[in-house]
Amino acid sequence: MSVQAMVFDAYGTLYDVYSVGQRCESCYPGKGAQLAQLWRAKQLEYTWQRSLMQRYAPFSQVTREALEYSCAALGLPLEESLMAEYLKLALFPEVKAALERLSMKKAILSNGSADMLGPLVRNSGLAFDAVLSVDELRVYKPAPQVYELAVRRLGVAKERIGFVSSNCWDALGAKSYGLRVYWINRSNAPLDRLGFQPDAVVKSLDEILR
Repeated sequence: MSVQAMVFDAYGTLYDVYSVGQRCESCYPGKGAQLAQLWRAKQLEYTWQRSLMQRYAPFSQVTREALEYSCAALGLPLEESLMAEYLKLALFPEVKAALERLSMKKAILSNGSADMLGPLVRNSGLAFDAVLSVDELRVYKPAPQVYELAVRRLGVAKERIGFVSSNCWDALGAKSYGLRVYWINRSNAPLDRLGFQPDAVVKSLDEILR
């Protein structure tokens, strides 16, 4: 069955979340990479915890609170200006050209809130038919209703949507829902043991869209 639309995760898939590391390093010499990694880990952890607690907060708040925790854990003074880095994350090298070759419908489906996704997409120069946020559902991935949002908004059957994520838990969440899934495994990570397999495992977006 052919794919009629491609839906992309944003953070870690199109945009390199660890590109904040350079700015972190300039603020905290010798601690930049450690801060960037802990910040991302706590950011994800808080989305899952808030979903389970049914205590949703927008991704911008979650990201700020993850930064506050990470600075405290590493004994660093809080540098609020780091939040702006999430509005100008670097694209992975192949992304722009790969997406420009894509003729079918394309969308972002992200945990990001509109106040973060809007500026990020504009600053990167990418164009999509839809930029979908969990914010309207008030629950985070990998809740199945998040993936259903792409079906409803694009008007395409779930069997005909290709979903692309570099986050294995996200890819498998989409597969559990019934999308056709491409996992970008840039780091040769093992598959998460969640009872599902992606339809394809690739190293970059080029391998899917060429």
